[in-house]
Amino acid sequence: MSKTLLLTGATGFVGRHLVRRLLADGHSVIALTRDPARATDALGPQVRAVATLGDLSADTPVDACIHLAGARVIGHPWTEARREELLRSRAGPAAQLLAFMHRLNRPPRALLVASAIGWYGKVETGADLPCDENTPPQPGQFQSDLCAAIERDAQLAEALGVRVVRMRFGVVLGADGGAYPPQSLAARLGLGAVLGDGRQPAPWVHVDDVVGLARHALAHETLAGPVNVVAPQTPTQAQFAHALAASYGRRVLLRVPGFALRLAMGEMADLLLSGRNVVPAAALRAGYSFLHPTLEHALAELAGRRPREG
Repeated sequence: MSKTLLLTGATGFVGRHLVRRLLADGHSVIALTRDPARATDALGPQVRAVATLGDLSADTPVDACIHLAGARVIGHPWTEARREELLRSRAGPAAQLLAFMHRLNRPPRALLVASAIGWYGKVETGADLPCDENTPPQPGQFQSDLCAAIERDAQLAEALGVRVVRMRFGVVLGADGGAYPPQSLAARLGLGAVLGDGRQPAPWVHVDDVVGLARHALAHETLAGPVNVVAPQTPTQAQFAHALAASYGRRVLLRVPGFALRLAMGEMADLLLSGRNVVPAAALRAGYSFLHPTLEHALAELAGRRPREG
């Protein structure tokens, strides 16, 4: 059945992939964006791009909202101003969505919100133990506090009877955006590196499965609450680096000491040095079948080779 879906962050890496698939599925898409002309150029004229939700009347039929907006977490140092920007870039659109839901004659049935596995923070021991959706956050760690704030904002929609799915993304791999292009370039040039001791878990997910899980969440009304959007197989960072290099017929010869990353990046280095073994328990319980369940399969596809069957 065709639905009308309202997205924030539609022109971002994940948003573009999701919009293309939703349109192919026959759905109607409305994009909340700061630059409607640019969004139309990027997404096509079949997407209705609006700069403010005030442009939409109270009787607009919206079946579900998908909140993907937010500045990139990794990049600029986490200064106080940067932390405020990271929170504001997510909280602002979330507040607009909630106000719009209150104004609608019929609230949407579902809200999907992009959180992250940063919810789980870092731990001193047991990082290799399976970490599912019931694992609590780590208050006082910025990456965890940011995800907790995102999810608290989203849960306010539950008071309207909206089913809220909190999608905790791992590192999203795709050929045209996210972390993969710079990493693959380094691997092809023989500059892939083990970070720190390389033993930290490195949860990942192919962008096809991000889209697939979003579609699964829209279609299955019993799925609610937190959902870890990660592949079933979690390598260590060293295993990830070696597998990425091998997908291009190269080897990993470099190692970046943890102290050097922490000196350069501060607390943000935790994203690279202190992973958790996050597992997609909720997705598997809900019957989702991963398109790219193993790292070898995903990297082969991304490198332009046919993945090995099985």
